Amino acid sequence: MKIDALFSATVPDSRTEAANAEAAGYHGIWTSETKHDPFVAVALAAIASNRIELGTSLVIAFARNPMSTAVQANDVQLLSNGRLLLGLGSQIKPHITRRFSMPWSHPAPRMREFILAMRAIWDCWNTERKLDFRGDFYTHSSTRAPIPTDHRRCCWPGSARS
Repeated sequence: MKIDALFSATVPDSRTEAANAEAAGYHGIWTSETKHDPFVAVALAAIASNRIELGTSLVIAFARNPMSTAVQANDVQLLSNGRLLLGLGSQIKPHITRRFSMPWSHPAPRMREFILAMRAIWDCWNTERKLDFRGDFYTHSSTRAPIPTDHRRCCWPGSARS
């Protein structure tokens, strides 16, 4: 059985909370996107811990695009040595269109495609193949594969570092 903890609502506390959760024997610690960017909280938690899993119980996917989310998630994955558990959510139409000024349509197919696009991006980095993802909602293409940070491979399932 795994027992996890939740971050408080403040980013500066995430280092202390992660260290305390790890010392207390928790398996993981989770944060959501309510008042702060969850990637900042899990990045700080990664620095302050060595073992516990670091989860984003909610990253609002539709407020972002697959490339920026893939880059941020990969950076935290590298920083934490592969301990990030990326949780994505859609949020509701009024939040996406009014608060984030992003398009809204077909949330289930859009989320599926968002995930497929991120996987294509990570695959591009891992194999150094040309990125050519074309969907109904997202298109990502490049003649040059961006290599993440100072590592040759990103650390996601199926990659050399996973």
